[in-house]
Amino acid sequence: MRFLAIYFIASCMLFSLSSCRKASTDLLDVMVSVNGQTLSRSEVERIVPSSLSSADSLLMAESYVKKWIKDVLVYDLAEQNLGEGMADVERLVAAYRHSLVRYRYQEQLIRERLVPEISESDVLNYYETNQEEFVLKTNLVKGLFLKVPIDAPGLTDLKRWYKSGDASAIEKIDKYSLQNAAIYDYFYDKWMDFDEVMENIPLHLSDPLAYLKSNKTIEVADSSYCYLVHLLDYIPKGQVAPYDYVQPQIVDMLLAQRKQKFLRDFEEDLYNDAIRDGEVKFYSE
Repeated sequence: MRFLAIYFIASCMLFSLSSCRKASTDLLDVMVSVNGQTLSRSEVERIVPSSLSSADSLLMAESYVKKWIKDVLVYDLAEQNLGEGMADVERLVAAYRHSLVRYRYQEQLIRERLVPEISESDVLNYYETNQEEFVLKTNLVKGLFLKVPIDAPGLTDLKRWYKSGDASAIEKIDKYSLQNAAIYDYFYDKWMDFDEVMENIPLHLSDPLAYLKSNKTIEVADSSYCYLVHLLDYIPKGQVAPYDYVQPQIVDMLLAQRKQKFLRDFEEDLYNDAIRDGEVKFYSE
């Protein structure tokens, strides 16, 4: 390591003295070579943050250069000694390149030729004809959730407002939460997984559905925070999920199906054209 440090300092000095010689810039940029492979000073300089001190910069550069040398040595030794294993490596590399090129081109085709919009009528039709796919495995709720420091001002007023649910109370909660709430999640207008809501609250419910049937609020406190939930509505698990809850899922699914069909049709057309144009030749025994 001491040799490397001395070499690195000397290399940097040489680079500084020789930087004005434009004709030999590429040669002077070489810091170290191993078995015909080279590492440039400019590459090493790029990985060293300018915010580091000179001493820290030197240490980081030394470490990078040493790691690079080790990597080249190990790779060259492995290449010499793998023997028949190199054929497997080349086969895997070729297979990966084939898959990657194919995938990238398919993605380009989809961007250029496939219309990504799914009509609302198609989504609704799928929902209505495949209800069995959308049976809920969890309870859904609409409401709001607040996590407020236990010593927050006006907590008594907040506890009164959050139970109301009317427009004036929501407006007061909005203003209050900007200054005081650690979390304020308003979901009166969308369905939420009740289990996900409860993940934020230090309360275990042995029977969540029974709780939902008989309660409209949750109010819990620990040593730091007060947790408040108002439950406007719920749908029990086992029922069919509402359309607005599964609509994004259906759109993604229909779009995936459309992409698959587009690629199947593209490949079939490509195949038929190649057969017709004589690009494919079949040989009998």
